[in-house]
Amino acid sequence: MRIKDLRSMSADMLKSRLQQLQFDLSVEKRKVAATGVQGKKVKVKEMRRTVAQILTLLKEKGVSN
Repeated sequence: MRIKDLRSMSADMLKSRLQQLQFDLSVEKRKVAATGVQGKKVKVKEMRRTVAQILTLLKEKGVSN
């Protein structure tokens, strides 16, 4: 997601998006651990980046996650 889109979201929407991304990221990590085959590296990198951006925005807004 683009940072511009994330900035327009409310804190509650950011929190729900964060939870969804963290769940998806854990699923991808489990797939790699189970199969030993690295899947979509770009997708994982993008998810990790978006998680970091959301955490930064929540911190800027003064909201605890």
